[in-house]
Amino acid sequence: MNLKTLFLSSKKAKQINPLYLIGGHFLSLYLIIGFVLRIVLMAFSPADATYTAMGILRGLSIGFLSDLGMGLLLLVPLFVFYVGLNEYKYKKYAVISICLLLIAGLAYAFWPGSIFRQYGGGAPRIAQIFLGWKLLSFSLRAFIPRIRKTWRACTLYLTWGIYILLLFMVAAGEFFFWEEFGVRYNFIAVDYLVYTNEVIGNIMESYSIAPLMAVLLLTTLSLILAAVRKRRFQLEGNYSLRRFGFETLLAVVLVGASFGATSLTHNLDANNQYVTQIEQNGAYDFVRAFLNNKLEYDKFYTMLPPAQCEALYRQQTGLDANGTKQLSDGQGAEKCNIVLITVESLSADFLTRYGNKEGLTPYIDRLMAQSLVFDSLYACGNRTVRGLEALSLCVPPHAGESVIKQKNNRMGALSVGYQLRKLGYTTQFLYGGYSYFDNMGDYFSHNGYEVIDRSNIAKQNITFANIWGVCDEDIFNKGLEVFDANAKTGKPFFAQFMTTSNHRPYTYPTEKIHVEGNPHTRNAAVKYTDYAIGDFLNKAAKKPWFKNTVFIVIADHCASSAGKTSLPLEKYHIPCLIFSPGRIQPQTVSKVCSQIDIIPTLFTMLHLPAKVQFAGNDILSPNFKERAFLATYQDLGYYENHILTVLSPVRKVQQYAVSPLPDGTFEETLLKKQNIELTQKAVSFYQTVNK
Repeated sequence: MNLKTLFLSSKKAKQINPLYLIGGHFLSLYLIIGFVLRIVLMAFSPADATYTAMGILRGLSIGFLSDLGMGLLLLVPLFVFYVGLNEYKYKKYAVISICLLLIAGLAYAFWPGSIFRQYGGGAPRIAQIFLGWKLLSFSLRAFIPRIRKTWRACTLYLTWGIYILLLFMVAAGEFFFWEEFGVRYNFIAVDYLVYTNEVIGNIMESYSIAPLMAVLLLTTLSLILAAVRKRRFQLEGNYSLRRFGFETLLAVVLVGASFGATSLTHNLDANNQYVTQIEQNGAYDFVRAFLNNKLEYDKFYTMLPPAQCEALYRQQTGLDANGTKQLSDGQGAEKCNIVLITVESLSADFLTRYGNKEGLTPYIDRLMAQSLVFDSLYACGNRTVRGLEALSLCVPPHAGESVIKQKNNRMGALSVGYQLRKLGYTTQFLYGGYSYFDNMGDYFSHNGYEVIDRSNIAKQNITFANIWGVCDEDIFNKGLEVFDANAKTGKPFFAQFMTTSNHRPYTYPTEKIHVEGNPHTRNAAVKYTDYAIGDFLNKAAKKPWFKNTVFIVIADHCASSAGKTSLPLEKYHIPCLIFSPGRIQPQTVSKVCSQIDIIPTLFTMLHLPAKVQFAGNDILSPNFKERAFLATYQDLGYYENHILTVLSPVRKVQQYAVSPLPDGTFEETLLKKQNIELTQKAVSFYQTVNK
């Protein structure tokens, strides 16, 4: 088979309309790949996943319908391209009109007041390149007729190849995303698109991308070569106006039916969340998350009358009529230094104390024996920004995007940084990466903190770094340098670290710890993070400011949030300790509590005279009401008295009876009868926070 017979018509090969050849081949592949992918995802599901025969049948059958609908929707761009396969555009007046339109469009793209300039970034350049190319390529085809057929064939094969290659890339991406998060594409995938440098870098460092891409390219080429042995594109005379009208009408009907079917299959909910995820289509989930990345609470969630909501919220939080509360009378106030270490993805089950048998955290395990430890503390969410939001504002999570990522994120007196600055503290946020990620720099710098990130570390002081940032030792060493300078001012300081090493690709200075087998695993990264925390505290112990400092070690969220239900309790259980020799006595607290309660508890312990608007309360108080808050992007959970209340769009409320199991997990059984009191409590918290 030579290039001429490959790209142009062959007398022995059947001539087929390009729309049908590419569309039919892609759709059949899409359905096959979707079926195989579901089998693979079930085989690589998290350890707690279980599938019954009916669950598997449901996942595969509903999944097939979902893939069929999405596959047809994905052919819409191909149909638009098909419209251009006509000969009418090469008529004299059509050529002049199209060229004038392209010239006008290109001139507009260079105009300083164009809409492309308003989008900023690379949008103007992309528009200029695209319109310039369209003008050049159309002009060549219009004025050199003999190249049209070959040009069209090359364009069709390129389009075909792109369709198939993207299909394989998306499927491979779904597998890796499932392996990391235990779900199909969701708002996390959309959110990460904003930070292409970190995400692409993370992918390149975590996976063997070059060999994978080579395999995908070869597979794509092989499939196209196999398909064109007996079939070729019909390069001319593909449609008359009457035929095109019929095909357009058919396309509209198919798209409408496909959209309806796909929406329906994605609104079905199985009792097992893994089955719900398996039956969905990742590409559709991605688009839906992209289009619905903001949730207006009053439009999507159950509401209480404003007066009832406000009264109930104040009753539960201890706020007065002005929406404030005094955590301490200020008698015997200790304005000591506070260092808050927020550890990336440190699930409680990594620690020996909570059942781990691998000895991953020897330093933290020893430290717990000398600390105030909260054994039943739960993270507010499954993203870093959720943990930072909870610890810096002491309020339940917001619906949709974290307040850190929102435009209106200037929180004023609600911020911990603001409150401590009023008390004379130097307040700082230290992050090993670049703080533009997740909007951390903007948020903390406008809420009472000085931001110190990777850009503030001299190159000679960086011993190791990956795409996420410098290793934990380097940011801790930077912290020691900063704290020495702080101490010289005579003012107390509050500093919050956000670590990065316990994150895929799990790379770090491997010589610092001993690991059997592959050193680039989550467990190995946890072991290194534990080492770095121990190294930091050992060095800090030699500093003159150490005796006047309280250290808090807490996770931002768990390593995984996937489970049989949308909010599996064990996937939000995180460790937390407060350490200050001679000041805070070792103690174990078993009360169910939340990340939002840690700072209010510390303020009370130190008798800091702050008047705050925190929803969190002092865990050590005999009047503390045990409860926790757990949230995903859409589901907002409230856990009290062994009942988990979940608020979801659209005004949906479900409650689960939660029972502990011997393996440390929990069984969540859907309640048939709703506990109205707990529902109202949950609504009062989330409705107030999401005003």
